[in-house]
Amino acid sequence: MAGPAALPDDGPPRLRILHTEAATSFGGQEYCIYKEMVAMRERGHHLEAVCQPRSELAVRLQQAGFIVHMLPMDGVANFWRTIAWIHRQLRRTPFDVIHTHSRRDTVLGAIAGRLARTPLIVRTRHLAKPIHSLYAYTWLAHGVIAVSDFVRRQLLDGGASPDKVAMVHSPVESLSADGGGRVRRELGLSADTPVIGCVAAMRADKGHHDLLDAFRRVVIRHPRARLVLAGDGEPLLSLLRERAEALGLAGHVHFLGRREDIGDVMSAFDIFALPTRREALGTVFVEAAGLGVPVIGGDVDGVPETMLPGVSGLLVPPGDVPALARALDELLDDPARRRAMGRMGRAYVEGGRFSPAVTATQVEYVYLRWLAARGWRAGGRR
Repeated sequence: MAGPAALPDDGPPRLRILHTEAATSFGGQEYCIYKEMVAMRERGHHLEAVCQPRSELAVRLQQAGFIVHMLPMDGVANFWRTIAWIHRQLRRTPFDVIHTHSRRDTVLGAIAGRLARTPLIVRTRHLAKPIHSLYAYTWLAHGVIAVSDFVRRQLLDGGASPDKVAMVHSPVESLSADGGGRVRRELGLSADTPVIGCVAAMRADKGHHDLLDAFRRVVIRHPRARLVLAGDGEPLLSLLRERAEALGLAGHVHFLGRREDIGDVMSAFDIFALPTRREALGTVFVEAAGLGVPVIGGDVDGVPETMLPGVSGLLVPPGDVPALARALDELLDDPARRRAMGRMGRAYVEGGRFSPAVTATQVEYVYLRWLAARGWRAGGRR
């Protein structure tokens, strides 16, 4: 296969981009990779991916028509074999950009890329966890994309060079949502039943226990209110069911497990609430707002960037159950305010800052800026 090609002079260069991802599950990070690859392909670039066997991201990318290379990344033997395979592939069919996402695939992809003299190696930082070492961000990668201003500040505070860090919000696509009534009927809820909902993986840092404890306070004043929780993950899901039973909320809380019709599920909500204690961005808040649902989130990390606080949603201190209960009560008490916040949230999202097309344009700009700084020329190599 020929090396890097270029579009005509009136368009940006066509890039060959290789994404790597070691995770086998499919969550917000993998969704971001998938949407970014689709949007970048629509801009005329060639993209392939390296994933592990049994990777759900790999399956979805293949179904979308991408070339996906399945390589095991666990264990010492696989570590060196995978580096050698990627290196051979890069020498045989050069790429302009290697874009890595998790720690393991960053080490594998970046070492192979540096050995093959790939012009640009980029790492996206998707997490809000404290950064204990910049090794994968300053030596292995040539540049880092942060998914929020919060994550960007984390990197800079940790010592990363400002010219090697860029911020591009995770892409969020508008959800299809014409089945909210169907979901309510499925759950036995009438059209006027007040519904608080949450869609999130069942992990301790998402704040589900706080939401249950706050909801117990809410039902005292709003006995008709119902809480709908969508998402899976053991052992927390079982623990939450037990907790709801112990709080006397079994008849008020619906556990849906994993759902594919998330747009329909969220359009059945009057309020979306996720009191997360750690979140690099929180694309689910954007998805809910795009459906016209007012949101309540933890005032932490990148979450404030997903809304207009006090206008399209409310922020509460993480772990503050009384404050969360008050915020829920405020919106349940005022349907007109809920509707106004929903309209403002939809307008905020429709402004385009999170759309895959916009974020792809920004990623392309970052690639080209960093490539130029490294002496890369369209149609050739450094």
